[in-house]
This record gives sequence, structure tokens and C-alpha cells, in this order.
Amino acid sequence: MGTTSKALALLEFFTRQRPSIGLSDLARLSGANKATCFRLMSELVEHGIAEQLPTTKEYRIGPAVLRLAALREASVPTREAALPVLQALAMATGETAHMSHLVAGQLVTLAFAYSSSHGMRVMMEDADVLPFHATSSGFATLAWMGEAEVARILAAPLPARTTATPATPEAVRDRLAATRRDGLAQTAATFEADVNSFAVPLFDAQGMVQGAMAVAAPALRMTDVARDQIPRQLIAAAVQVMALWGGQIPPDLAALWRGITDPTGQKVQE
Repeated sequence: MGTTSKALALLEFFTRQRPSIGLSDLARLSGANKATCFRLMSELVEHGIAEQLPTTKEYRIGPAVLRLAALREASVPTREAALPVLQALAMATGETAHMSHLVAGQLVTLAFAYSSSHGMRVMMEDADVLPFHATSSGFATLAWMGEAEVARILAAPLPARTTATPATPEAVRDRLAATRRDGLAQTAATFEADVNSFAVPLFDAQGMVQGAMAVAAPALRMTDVARDQIPRQLIAAAVQVMALWGGQIPPDLAALWRGITDPTGQKVQE
């Protein structure tokens, strides 16, 4: 890895649960020595990508990231364009709607919306990294990725989040085959116990998968009616978002989606 790649790789260790990290912990997490971590973090601090807390000397994400995020959103309005659609989807389903995006080979939560219909709901967090092998969003994304990238992801450890998590490459590939066959992914308790989820892939203007849109609900509310209605509403919302992005749905998938959405009179455009 080059110096820039090594420096940026250190940023991957910052999460919502771990917003600040000391030098020793960065060295432990990255496997690099403290001198190297100090040099790399100092360069990031100099450019505002990171900052060091004066009291604890720990590092955290810096203010320059806000400017970069604003510039990205202004030129490619991904999150802001999707939020109203997610909010409408949450209200229509009565459940949590969320969207994830591929970022440097990881699937990261980009936006989410809650319904006011129920006090009990599936909770989300900004910038969460979703495991490909344990979430409906992960299956929906992997199912339309290239084989080389799928093989790379499945070569990594696949920890079992619950007893229902498919924790072997063979089990994951079975899920991917079912996802491609059905045109959407669905899971029950693979990431969190008592949570069911549906997800569909999202594509860019070149027809490359960029992430997924999903609806997650407590298992006790996943009735036959919900299993019938949520996929239709989810597909309609995903089509709307991709229309805003200029995304292109693969023709074979568009045909599958028509079979799901036609009963409600909603047409999927290829």
C-alpha cells in the first residue's frame, strides 16, 4: 500500500461506537507500529481529515470531511435525493426503511427513515458497516456483483451473528442464488434475532450495483400480508430512487420486478 492508502485505511477504524482512538489502539488495530501511525495521522491532521483532541490526545474524524461530503452530495445528490423516498417507504410499510452504499469495498448505511406507526422498531445508525453475509442488503448487493469481488468477500471470515447466519461461503452462495432467482433478498434473524428484512439492489447509470434499499421489521409483525406488500413497496421505492440517480436496472431483473409489482399496477421501467 502507498502512503495515502495506508493513511486512509486508518480512518476505517473509526465508527459511531468508536469515534475517537488513541495512538496505541490505532497501532494495535492496524498492525502498524506507533511511529508509522503517528506519522500517518499527523499528515491527516495537517489536512483536516483528522483532528487530535487536546485533552486525551486521541484522534477523531476532522472537519475537512464535512466539506468533501458536501461537495460530493452537491455533484451527485445520492443521500438527499433518496431521503424523501425512504421516508415515504417507511410510512407506507410502517417499518424501518434504509439504504446502503458501497464504499471502498464495504457496505455502509447511507440513510434511513422510521415510521411513526409503531413504538417498537428496528433501529439504525449512520455510517454503519453492514456485513455482506448476514444482511438482506448484503445479499442483494452481492448477488449482482462480479464474481471476483464476491470471491474476495467470501474469502474473509464470516462470523455468525446469530444461529441463523449463513457462515460459510457455500451457504452464502445459496442465498445469492435465491436472491437472483427471486429478484430480492429476504432474511429472518440472520443479523439480529427477531428481525426480518427485505432488500433490493440499487444500480448506477452504467448498470453497476452500488448498494441496496431495504425494509426491516420485527419478526412478530411479519405477517403474510406484510410479506406480500413490502416487496412491492420496496421495489417501487428503489425504482424511484434509481430514476433520480439515472440508474439502469438490468433487463432480466426489471422483468422479475414487473412480476412482483404488476398486481398493484406499478410498472418497472428498464
